[in-house]
Amino acid sequence: MNAEVDLYNLSPVAHLLIVGAMVAAVPLAWVWWRVRVGVQNGHRNVMPLLLTITLFLTVDLILFGAFTRLTDSGLGCPDWPGCYGAATPIGAAQHIDAAQAAMPSGPVTTGKAWIEMVHRYLASGVGALILVLCIMAWRQRQARLLNTIALIWVCIQGAFGALTVTMKLFPAIVTMHLLGAMILLALLRTMHVQLVDQTNNRASVSMPLGLWLPAVVLFALIWLQMALGAWVSTNYAVLACQDFPTCQGVWWPRMNFSAGFEIWRPLGQDGLGSAIPFEALTAIHYTHRLVAYIVLALAVWLGWRWRQHATLRVAGLLLWILSGWQFVTGVSNVVFDWPLLAAVSHTGGAAGFVLVLTGVLVRFNRSDAASPVKVQGS
Repeated sequence: MNAEVDLYNLSPVAHLLIVGAMVAAVPLAWVWWRVRVGVQNGHRNVMPLLLTITLFLTVDLILFGAFTRLTDSGLGCPDWPGCYGAATPIGAAQHIDAAQAAMPSGPVTTGKAWIEMVHRYLASGVGALILVLCIMAWRQRQARLLNTIALIWVCIQGAFGALTVTMKLFPAIVTMHLLGAMILLALLRTMHVQLVDQTNNRASVSMPLGLWLPAVVLFALIWLQMALGAWVSTNYAVLACQDFPTCQGVWWPRMNFSAGFEIWRPLGQDGLGSAIPFEALTAIHYTHRLVAYIVLALAVWLGWRWRQHATLRVAGLLLWILSGWQFVTGVSNVVFDWPLLAAVSHTGGAAGFVLVLTGVLVRFNRSDAASPVKVQGS
């Protein structure tokens, strides 16, 4: 029945925009109230407060996106941007019931439709908040470029969200959609750090090259690992290895890297339309695991180095916590048959790494000196 559905149906756009505005109205009303209280007390920090809330909701959106994917709700509504041309699953109840009756365990059920649409509502709300931030930035002449880039990027994310549905969970598109969400998170975190520092008149801070360079390397490896993790998830390769630290009882299982990392292909198939071999799924899983060892080792070491400097002590502790979190949730995904909570938490840990490392690299400047971290001019 899904084949008869128009992949794009723009009739509910106006209703969805209204829903997105309603979602954004809640934090906007809270910010307005806080600002009124702040004005009475001699403070007026509108943009930092709104940006903090937007950053928080973006993390929520990433987690809910993972929840949507992991509950197989990505096609809960087989068209875009609405659900069978309606703004809510209520208006699409007849179509959903018919699809569920035809395939009770299929991709379209009432529960999955609601999960998919709530994800779209939340994404619309975040987009509305970013639009408000961009308007404020241009009016106040603050961080215009970054706010404009964030607004453009959230629109691109919407396009990837549409392609995720219309291309039937095409692995490369779903992977790019997740990475795009993390890029948006990094953009917002960059804006947040710069704006908070400017508001609080914080001086620039230097970091020795011996600490700055490993942070850059770790940051790059985190993005590689997130891409590999998304590739594991979108190809359902988590259970290709169900033991740890070995895989299928051996240290080097049979793997097909060429088939596993053939990028442009439908879900579950190779480029020729045949079923993807199990050895390819093993290669996807095990590559992610091998890179994880490198990332965790570097994160733990860098956390130890950062802990030796007062300015970076908290960031170093966060690296340790996130490393432990990712190790526990990653192993839990393997040995406990991919539990939903562990899988969503694993995505949350990746977002945590992006927040911490982006914040440090934005706030601290590179210094060629080997001296301890210090505030410039002190």
